[in-house]
Amino acid sequence: MQPILKLGSRGSPLALAQSRLTRQLLAVNLGVGAGDEARCAFPVTRITTTGDRITDRRLIEAGGKGLFTKEVEQALLDGDIDVAVHSMKDMPVQQPDGLKLAGYLPREDPREALIANIAKTLADLPKGARIGTASLRRQAQVQMIRPDCVVETLRGNVGTRLEKIAHGEFDATFLALAGLKRLGLAYKASGIIDTNIMLPAPAQGAIGLQIRNDDDRAQTLLDPVLCNETAIRLAAERAFLAALDGSCRTPIAALGEINNNILRFRGAIYTPDGAKNWTCEQQAELGHDPVQEAAHLGKTLGLQIAAKAGNEKRWQA
Repeated sequence: MQPILKLGSRGSPLALAQSRLTRQLLAVNLGVGAGDEARCAFPVTRITTTGDRITDRRLIEAGGKGLFTKEVEQALLDGDIDVAVHSMKDMPVQQPDGLKLAGYLPREDPREALIANIAKTLADLPKGARIGTASLRRQAQVQMIRPDCVVETLRGNVGTRLEKIAHGEFDATFLALAGLKRLGLAYKASGIIDTNIMLPAPAQGAIGLQIRNDDDRAQTLLDPVLCNETAIRLAAERAFLAALDGSCRTPIAALGEINNNILRFRGAIYTPDGAKNWTCEQQAELGHDPVQEAAHLGKTLGLQIAAKAGNEKRWQA
């Protein structure tokens, strides 16, 4: 059987789980059988990225966003794969020449999961608790809420980070609840953090499908599994990110939510030490072009919050 679409992603367990989810949705939509038939129709190529190879320091020290996407995108440009499956919070705002985002799968729960042996909430952690994370946003939020805690760098895939907490190397860490759910590990969360306490990263919990600009066939095959509501929410969040020149050097949080055709958008930027933050919130009724309207709202609020924070870019590491 000739492949219908060749998928590609990072080789991490979570990235592969996301690729398998994409395969499953496509197979069901096209009436392809499960098991070997689906694997032949939608083979997945594992691609090691620069970000995967760097495990001893923060990504901001090695170039920031794009470290988990560059090699996958090159495979797409070279024609080795037809669809790149990405965690959207890893994706730079600008697309490389020749590539575009076909759209997004339905978004998972964007909240943060607390991983700790002795606590269910941030407030439960003992004074001076050691929290491991490589995320500047999480670092800033923790130090804003619990300035007594010590934040240290913790990198690695989901399994590695869970293991380090289990072995007592850190008192706690945070993982995206969406990733735990997709790996069947949601039970590992000692607590779920409300978005009013920790606003997630822009596009957290969303899977993006990237294709070549001129690949109309791939776009047509993907269209039935794409989620319009996710596209609207991410349009606002990624426009906010773009307006703030967001990168791994920038502690930025954002979340768009839709209820009864009303888009509620919340955004924030922080200084890395959590000492200062600037926030915004606005609601807008969606009209005839909701994706563009959401993007306009996100951009507008991003520019407003940048003006509030001043031109010194004090929020950057």
